[in-house]
Amino acid sequence: MTILTTAAHRPALDGIDAPTAPATRVTPQGAAWLASASARPGNTLDAWEARPDAPAVLPCGTAFDVVNVPLVLGRRMLDLLWERGPGSGPAAVHRGRMLLFASPGTAQRLPALLAWEEWGPAAPTPAPLCHGHGDTVTVPPLRPGPGPSRWLVAPDARLPWLPGPDCLLWAFLHATRGPAPVSIFGSADSDASVYDVSKRR
Repeated sequence: MTILTTAAHRPALDGIDAPTAPATRVTPQGAAWLASASARPGNTLDAWEARPDAPAVLPCGTAFDVVNVPLVLGRRMLDLLWERGPGSGPAAVHRGRMLLFASPGTAQRLPALLAWEEWGPAAPTPAPLCHGHGDTVTVPPLRPGPGPSRWLVAPDARLPWLPGPDCLLWAFLHATRGPAPVSIFGSADSDASVYDVSKRR
C-alpha cells in the first residue's frame, strides 16, 4: 500500500531547479528535532516562532550530519533512495546544492568508504561535501516561501529516520555511474507516483 505524506509528492522533485518548486512544511515535532542540534534548543525554537520564514544555522554532528551534493546529482540520489532503497531522511535545497540529512558519524565514515571505492580526484564527479562534528549548515525556513532554500523532504518527527554512510554510498555511486541500480530490496515499483514512507526504518 502506498502511503502519502506532505513531504513525498514527486512534483516537488520534478521541478526542483525552478524558483517556484513546491516546498514542504516542517511540523512542530520536526522543528523540535532540528532545534535539538543547537546548544540552546529553546532559544532556537523561540527565534523560529518569531520568524518562521527565516533560515537558521545549526551545528552538525549530534542530531545529524549532512551530505552536500550538486542539485542534479542530489535529485538522482533522492529518487534512488525512495524508488529502490529505504527512503531518505530530511532533504533540502540550499543555493543550488542538495543537503541530505544523515545519521551522526556519516561525515567521517562516507569519505573513507569512497576512498575504499578508489573515488579520487580523477573520478567523473567530485566526492560529496560531508558536514559533521565541528561544522554548521544553513537549514531552510520552517515556512515554505520563495528564496534559495527550501525543504524537499521536511523533518516531521522528533526522531526521524536518517540514512547512514552505507546507504548514501550506494545512492551516490549508482547516481554517478549511470545504469539502473539493483534495488536494495530486490524489487521496486518504478511507476510509483509518490514516495512510500513505509520504507523508512
